[in-house]
Amino acid sequence: MDISIEKALQKSKFRSSFKLTPKDLLYIDRIGLDKLKSHVQDFILRKISPANPKNDGKQTPLKGHPVFIAQHATATCCRGCIYKWHKIPKKRNLSEAEISFIESLIIRWINRELKNNTV
Repeated sequence: MDISIEKALQKSKFRSSFKLTPKDLLYIDRIGLDKLKSHVQDFILRKISPANPKNDGKQTPLKGHPVFIAQHATATCCRGCIYKWHKIPKKRNLSEAEISFIESLIIRWINRELKNNTV
């Protein structure tokens, strides 16, 4: 994650309020990081990468899966937030590099949460 973006996200009252719950931590422990990474890829490809995602701005729930929490914490939950925080334009499919960038942001946030918490 770009250090300036990371610091800005941490200063945001809304973005910094997201934390993994004990239930989220147990889920990750149960399925493992490889499976969680496949969930990240799936969610980004299906719900974020299209030029006009279905229900854009409302497609990522605020709870229910660790990846959803991470998406809100990293401002990768919808195309509007991705544009606002990461300057990736809306109304076009995400490039492979942009998808990789978003996936890495999410995984890095989850790994930081895992490091700071114990199951």
